[in-house]
Order: sequence, then C-alpha cells, then structure tokens
Amino acid sequence: MQATHDSGSPPPHAARLNPFPWYARMRASDPVHLDPERGGYHVFAYDGVQRVLSDHGCFSSRMGGAGDPISASLLGADPPRHTRLRALVTQAFTPRAVARLAPRISAVVAELLDAAAPAGGMDLVTAFAYPLPVIVIAEMLGIPAEDRARFKAWSDAVVAGGRPDAATMGYGDAQREMGAYFHATLERRRREPGEDLITGLLAARIDGEQLTALELLGFCVLLLVAGNLTTTNLLANAVLSLAEHPSAARRLAAEPDLLPTAIEEVLRYRSPVQVMFRTAVRDLVLEGREIQAGDHVAAWIGSANRDEAHFADAAGFDPARSPNRHLAFGHGVHFCLGAPLARLEAQLALGALLRRWPGLRVVPGTVLEAVASTVVFGPAHLPVEFAPA
Repeated sequence: MQATHDSGSPPPHAARLNPFPWYARMRASDPVHLDPERGGYHVFAYDGVQRVLSDHGCFSSRMGGAGDPISASLLGADPPRHTRLRALVTQAFTPRAVARLAPRISAVVAELLDAAAPAGGMDLVTAFAYPLPVIVIAEMLGIPAEDRARFKAWSDAVVAGGRPDAATMGYGDAQREMGAYFHATLERRRREPGEDLITGLLAARIDGEQLTALELLGFCVLLLVAGNLTTTNLLANAVLSLAEHPSAARRLAAEPDLLPTAIEEVLRYRSPVQVMFRTAVRDLVLEGREIQAGDHVAAWIGSANRDEAHFADAAGFDPARSPNRHLAFGHGVHFCLGAPLARLEAQLALGALLRRWPGLRVVPGTVLEAVASTVVFGPAHLPVEFAPA
C-alpha cells in the first residue's frame, strides 16, 4: 500500500498502515509543522520528538478535565505528581512481579495456539494477539474470565477517540462503563483483599500517602487500554514485518537468540504507538520553530524511529540492529511502566508461534486495514495460515 497523502495533517484512514512516506517528507521539509487546519504543531524528527517526550519543564502531559480517569493516571501527570504516582504504582508493578508471570503467559500462549491448530489458520489479531494480553492483564487485576469480552469494547472505543464510524460504543460511554466497573471492583477489594494487582495498589503507600480513588481508577483503565493494545499491535506488527521480510524471518529461524533484538526492531520499525501529545507550558524554540505557551504538540514517535539521522538504513528491517535507541516506549520520566511486560509477552508469544509454525504466512491476497486510531498502530485483522496439527 502506498500513501499519497501530502498535507501536514495525519494520513486518512486508507493510508494509515503506511504513514512512512508522509513522515519522510515531513522530516525533510518541515520537521516542526504548524497544522493550519487543526492548529498546534506536529514534530517529526528524532531529536525534536525526544525533547517533547522528555522535557516536562516545557511540555506538559496534563490532559482532559477533572474526574477523567485517564487524565488522573500516570499518562496525564507531570512531576512532582507523576513522580509520586509512579513511585506508588511501582510498588505493586515491579520487574520481579512481571518476571513471575512468565509461566502463566507461556501457558496462555500454548492454550491459544492449541485452539487454533486444527484449522490450519486464524486471524492472528482476534484469535491470538488480542486475547493473550487481555487474559494476562485481567488475571493480574483479578478480573473474572466472563468479564474479559467487555474489555475489548471499552478498549476499542477509547483508542478510536469516540469517532462514530470507528466503534460501536462512544468514548464517553466506554469511560463511564469502565469507571463504574472498576469502582465496584475496587470497593470489593477493600472489603475482601486478594493476591491481585488491585489489592497491591490499594495497599501501596509512600510516607503514609495512598493512591486516591480516582488515581486507582485511572491506573486500572490505563493498564486495560495501554497494556493490552500495545502488546496486541506489537505481535501483529512483528508477524507482518517478518512476512514482508522473508530473509529476516529465515535469519531469526536460524538464530533464535536474536528474538529479543528482533522485537526491539519491530518496536522501531512499526511502533505500536505512533504519536503522543503534549502542551507547551512556556514560549520556546523547537528546531528553529517558535512555539507559544498553550500550543498543542504532537510528537510522532513512528517518524522519529525512522529518522535517517539516527538509524542506518532506517527504512530497512534488521532483526540484529544494535544499538537500537528507538522511542517506542517513550522517553524520560514517562517511559512506559509496562514495557517489561510487553517485551516479555512478545518474546514468549512470538517465540512459541515461530517454533510451532515456522512456515506461518499471511494469507495471500489479504487486504489489510488499520486499527481505528491515529495513536495506536497495527492491522485490525491479520489472517495467517500454517500447516494444521
């Protein structure tokens, strides 16, 4: 698919799976672009994107209004509030706790692959890449299995931004339903503590302080939406990238120890999150462009990760690329807290998939469509086929 989009605005839906020609043009011609239609700035080059993501003294992450759970989460906080929130959440979300999930993740992967095996094919997104992180996160939060289906409707509506053509449920409805659901869950855990992450978050304290009810709710919603969609699209983008680069797939099959490096290359090459948003808090100059306090800024991570000034053969896919200082998980204080979990899930899932079906391929003639989001990036469906069990 070739994008023909030439304006400074994000590509239309038809070009959304291949925004890279647009990125390249913007990096070369207008790396800090003032959007005449929507207002605000789009930043495309690596150095500019890195600064926008990490310089919280100039670019604020605050968003939304009072009472919005996502705005109350880590995603919508600046230091020092962000520092406090992250310190509290980290107590219940440690690397050791993530590592302990490996056996369960492997078991879920095996169950999903066993279910798909007799058919000789599946929609990789709906049958594998989506249910895996949802099951893992639901179990971390102590959510009953019968409620997992509701997660998908909520997640889809949130990432679609409430566009009526993109989801059956609106953004506001999803926020209200998620809020009511997690509020009830939090209240149950206060009365009946368990061994789950929500119980851990309720117990977390620093200097006697706890997370507020809205902050707890915000983290649950953030983990649901960001935690499952990042891994879903990382897996789908990995399979798609290997299908498009058979020599890289053959090398990975011959050198399985390259899997962690290959996953980092997928994160760079097809970043699951393509853009993050900030607001300038003071007048400043970015890459020669004057930005005023209050201006909205879109930092295009997907473009930064293809910046020729920072990556040799930036448009190529190299499963052994090293170093690989991509920005797929952000940069600075907002570096993704869930990155270790996403990496672990991807390594275990992709490794098992390639070992079981080394001949796996995308069904020939498939016309791919992008997920209904400007932020989250990947195919909405990915039909694959393999030798049946």
